Amino acid sequence: MSGFFAGGRFWDMTAAQEALLAQAVVRLTAAGIADALKEARMLWVHVAADEAAFADLIARRAARAPLSHLLGYRDFYDHRFIVTPDVLDPRPDTESIVAAALEQPFVRVLDLGTGSGCILLSLLAAAAQADGLGVDVSEAALRVAAQNRSVLGLDARAELRQSDWFGAVSGSFDLIVSNPPYIAAAELANLQPEVRGHEPHLALTDQADGLSCYRIIAAGAPAHLVPGGRLIVEIGPTQAAQVKALFTAAGFTGLRVIPDLDGRDRGVAGRWPGPAA
Repeated sequence: MSGFFAGGRFWDMTAAQEALLAQAVVRLTAAGIADALKEARMLWVHVAADEAAFADLIARRAARAPLSHLLGYRDFYDHRFIVTPDVLDPRPDTESIVAAALEQPFVRVLDLGTGSGCILLSLLAAAAQADGLGVDVSEAALRVAAQNRSVLGLDARAELRQSDWFGAVSGSFDLIVSNPPYIAAAELANLQPEVRGHEPHLALTDQADGLSCYRIIAAGAPAHLVPGGRLIVEIGPTQAAQVKALFTAAGFTGLRVIPDLDGRDRGVAGRWPGPAA
């Protein structure tokens, strides 16, 4: 009898089960999965060693279904978020946006294109004095965000609303955050199969040059920020100069680029000075 530790316990495996796991690792490796052993073990634990269910999940993962869709969740920042094909898979790089937002206090936050709610809810969970609004054009995405809101016990502090950007937004905020669709239409074909084939294109691309949403945000954010309020957006690694230029032209000051875990440009942050005195 052998096995492995995972989830706080030791998973005993018979010789036949070890062979099944080894075959799964070979299959995932052949499909281009970088950490095949780790993922195979996660799927084994997820199905509680049900061999038939395990075989089904391995086949789907080998076809490049996202691991988060098979598990039904993704760990992000300090919490576990429900994930479905209706929302973007929360990624570690986006944690840099949350960390930047938490560098200074805020009491009212707006999350544009909230998706799973991972940014908004991570911020509110870490800032007990704050409340916020998350908007998304997708009703299906908002249903996922609502589930995550309830799991984290944030129903009283996080409002969710269907809105096409600022269309249904009212009031002022001292922080606006967004991870908008920034993949240019010409770049879609270069995305990983998990992303290109399984995540909602509405949340991935503007079907144009990748900058359309930043133009909308730059134009609409000033009317919804208090004087001195902050704007923080996620960007693609090559977009910093263009997004900074858009925000500068809109009147934002103190612009800076936020690096991700690998040191690549991942966000742009600025401040709204308010009307001239």
